[in-house]
Amino acid sequence: MVAYSGGVDSGYLAWAAHRELGDSMLAVLADSPSLARSQKHDALAFAEEHGIPLTLLNTRELDDPEYVRNDGERCFHCKDELFSAMKQYREQMSFKTIAYGVNVDDQGDYRPGQQAARLHGIATPLLDAGLSKSDIRHLAREAGLRIWDKPASPCLSSRIEYGRAVTLEALAAIERGEEALRELGFRQFRVRHHGEMVRIEIAPDELSRAMTPAMAQEFTRIFKSLGFRYVTLDVEGFRSGSMNQILPIEALKAC
Repeated sequence: MVAYSGGVDSGYLAWAAHRELGDSMLAVLADSPSLARSQKHDALAFAEEHGIPLTLLNTRELDDPEYVRNDGERCFHCKDELFSAMKQYREQMSFKTIAYGVNVDDQGDYRPGQQAARLHGIATPLLDAGLSKSDIRHLAREAGLRIWDKPASPCLSSRIEYGRAVTLEALAAIERGEEALRELGFRQFRVRHHGEMVRIEIAPDELSRAMTPAMAQEFTRIFKSLGFRYVTLDVEGFRSGSMNQILPIEALKAC
């Protein structure tokens, strides 16, 4: 069983597992309000394109007060819920192994979800093979997989500042905001939720198009309609894991 999100890492892992094992493997897509609908639809489409066996599991991380609290361990509680649900399903389906798509580069960032994977004994084939993100993208491109250059897109909850509760309303505002940015033609971005303020991160190579008076007006129109009082554009541009910069060093070392 492969924990599958439709991103390049889990997508390549699911494709490779299916190539080797055929229908003796199963991709498992966790569905919850923290998964953007566009990401879900694309993940389903990719699996269908390659005939990869797939099932949807409804996960209930938002029922967990520890997850909703949204401290530095949120990702641990998310993955703990995911792997617990997968292990229960595995017992019904008689699978021996659960795997997920962590890679070498993931070891250099704060990712408490990896601790949950270790506690549940989840297999890490890409990491064990010593593959970096660029290696996986290269292999996916060689295999003709359209997701080879797909931008990373972690769960919507990762856009909410630590210490602010994860709510359905916040997740919906983030999802609608990011869909609006996608419709404007931006490719890599994040909508960071800071309560009344939204902080928009755009990839550095796209910032020049974002930093115009006309686009500022459009951002203001979009995000104020979603309930934000203040609309800001982060001039440092998009960077993965920017929310982790506020965590104390002790939390980062603990992972």
